[in-house]
Amino acid sequence: MKPPPFDYAAPDTLDEAVRLLAADADAKVLAGGQSLLPLLNFRLAAPSLLVDLRRIAPLHAIERTGDAVRIGAMVTQRAAEDDAELARDVPLLREALQFVAHPQIRSRGTVGGSIVHADPAAELPAVLVALDGRVVVRASNGERTVDAADLYRGFLTTSLAPAEVATAVELPAARPGTRAACVEVAQRRGDYALCGAVVQVTRDRDALTDARVALFGVGQRPVRARSVEERLLAGDPPSGGLVREAALRASDGLEPQTDRQASADYRRHLARVLVRRGLEQALELAA
Repeated sequence: MKPPPFDYAAPDTLDEAVRLLAADADAKVLAGGQSLLPLLNFRLAAPSLLVDLRRIAPLHAIERTGDAVRIGAMVTQRAAEDDAELARDVPLLREALQFVAHPQIRSRGTVGGSIVHADPAAELPAVLVALDGRVVVRASNGERTVDAADLYRGFLTTSLAPAEVATAVELPAARPGTRAACVEVAQRRGDYALCGAVVQVTRDRDALTDARVALFGVGQRPVRARSVEERLLAGDPPSGGLVREAALRASDGLEPQTDRQASADYRRHLARVLVRRGLEQALELAA
C-alpha cells in the first residue's frame, strides 16, 4: 500500500522544527520512521506534513552529566547499542536494545522515536519506566521535562501535545554492582513480545540496594512491578528462593489483553516466569 499524500520538511534547527509543528495542527514528527511509515502505508495515519528531524545535529548527541545520561532523541538504536560507555552507564538499555526488531531496523529506528511512539509491547518504553527516566520536550513556548510515570496514557498515547518535540531521553547512570537483563517471549525473534520483562538490580555484597522491574506486552502501557521490587528489597540476601517468591508477585494487578496471539491468563503466567528468569540472569543465579 502507499501512504496518503503529505508535505515534507527537513529543518536544520530545532527552532524551525517547532515553528513548523506549531503552524500545522495535522503535522507529525518523523524520527527514524520505522513505526510511523507502516502506519502511513496502512492509512492508519494521515498527516498533512512530516517534519523530519534528521538534520538537527544536537539531537544525535549522547551526553553524560553528573549521575545521568542524556541521549538525543535522534540517536539510532544501533548507535546506542554499540556505544560501550553507554552500555556501562545504562546496562538495562543495552540489554533491551538487543531485542528491538532486527539490526536493519535498529540502524534507522531512534531511541526517542521508540519511547514516544508508546507501543506497550516495545522494550524501550519499559526501560524508561523501570529506571524512572525522563523525556525532555520542546515546544514554541519553551522546554519541559516529563517523568516516565507521567508520560504514558494508553495504547500509542502519551501526555505530549501535538506540537511538542521530544529532544532527549534522560536515564540515571548505574551505580557499581548493577546488573541488568531483558527477557521476552515472541512468536519470532524480532517480533513484538507477547510478554517481556526488564530487570535491573544493584548488589552490595549480600544485600540488594536497588531493584527495578517493569513488564511490557501486558497492557495498554508499560507496567512497573512494584510488589516484586518491594519483596526483593525487604532485606533478605539474594537467593533462588527470594527470586522465586518475588517473581510470583509479577502478575499482581495485571490486566493483560486476550488476542489472537495469547490469552490474558497466559500473559500473567509469562509475567511470573520471565521476571524470575530476568532476576536469575541479573543476579547470576542458577536457574
